[in-house]
Amino acid sequence: MSDLIHLKPQAAYEFLQTHANSLLIDIRSSMEYLFVGHAIGSVHIPWIDEPDWTVDPNFAQVIEKTLANRFKEADPKQEAHVVLICRSGKRTLDAADVLLKAGFKQVYHVEEGFEGEKDEHQHRSTVGGWRFHGLPWEQC
Repeated sequence: MSDLIHLKPQAAYEFLQTHANSLLIDIRSSMEYLFVGHAIGSVHIPWIDEPDWTVDPNFAQVIEKTLANRFKEADPKQEAHVVLICRSGKRTLDAADVLLKAGFKQVYHVEEGFEGEKDEHQHRSTVGGWRFHGLPWEQC
């Protein structure tokens, strides 16, 4: 089994710009993705989502199908670069473990996530994360 590769947000952005067959997959809930915002160009595939807040048992299959549709000439499990992002970089660790166990060879984890950890005032996006570092993002 391959090992998970950790990338800081800036390194993840650069990686996505320079590697063919790479895709940023945002695994946060639908509410987080839409209302908090998301990286431009990311694909939303929730790991855990409303209404029941349980892990999607078909997560690996959905990722594989998405990659196969996006990169027609590449083997999704062998040649695609799966870059996972969540809120603070914790959920992606569990999601990545499932992908690696399912046979994906190139799985990456965005450290700090989209919003980073909370600061002393319990606010996010002030000490780390995709948004904090000024990387391209949008919201509804």
